[in-house]
Amino acid sequence: MEDLTRARIINQMHEAEAKIQEIRQKLVCMHATGEAGAGAVKATVNGRKEVLKLDIDTAFMHPEEKEVLQDLIIAAISLACEAVDEKIQDEVKQSSLIALKDFPIDLIDR
Repeated sequence: MEDLTRARIINQMHEAEAKIQEIRQKLVCMHATGEAGAGAVKATVNGRKEVLKLDIDTAFMHPEEKEVLQDLIIAAISLACEAVDEKIQDEVKQSSLIALKDFPIDLIDR
């Protein structure tokens, strides 16, 4: 009986590993956008937090506003990264629940 339980656990671990690989593949396709300065600067990142797109309103292209523009860019990228972190957490939580649905309760509580 203990061997059956061990086999189930190993099988569930393999299923969890497969889910993790699936999540990693989804991260590349996942996109999130952060906006700063009421939409003056927008940055879009993927699930790996790679900046894919940066959109800057031309009204902020004046040399005297360079520092403000830099701060807005940093803020937009940070907000996009936070948004993708939330998506990642949701995906991991959802996949974890699916992977553990058949896991024996008495083993989870230990």
